[in-house]
Amino acid sequence: MAWNADATRMPARMHSEYLRSIFLENQLAEGRYMVEGRAIALRDIKAPVFAVGAERDHVAPWRSIYQINVLAGADVTFLLTNGGHNAGIVSEPGHKNCHYRVATLKRGETYADPETWLHRNQPVLGSWWPEWIGWLKAGSNEFSAPPQMGAADAGYPPLCDAPGTYIFE
Repeated sequence: MAWNADATRMPARMHSEYLRSIFLENQLAEGRYMVEGRAIALRDIKAPVFAVGAERDHVAPWRSIYQINVLAGADVTFLLTNGGHNAGIVSEPGHKNCHYRVATLKRGETYADPETWLHRNQPVLGSWWPEWIGWLKAGSNEFSAPPQMGAADAGYPPLCDAPGTYIFE
């Protein structure tokens, strides 16, 4: 849980504007969020969505996250994992007592309310991460290696492999 102490790494003004417009004023969900001077709507995004909610999330209750099915204009794979805000997401393979439910609502299919969705989709034992990896692979082209980091030819080789040594501090 050490990552929980990480800062946002966003400039203060950007962070406060983001929180105010997205969370307090709900501008993105209501089609009022401005990008380069024009309002955007989630339904205009056509890329498939993989949304994750956690059963006991006190910050982002899963039924609120589930509303992406109403807002998106694309196929939505919704996954509900057990746990709370942190443990529900950081539930890597090998963790005991993990389970999740998952289903995809294809664009144009009939919407099911959260309670109906919950009863239709039985728990799957294990971490949700392999499900996500499978979704990524199914919707991706061949994977390629990331670009070489650093600028060795200019005398600046990489210091170490990702994610860096700061995580051990």
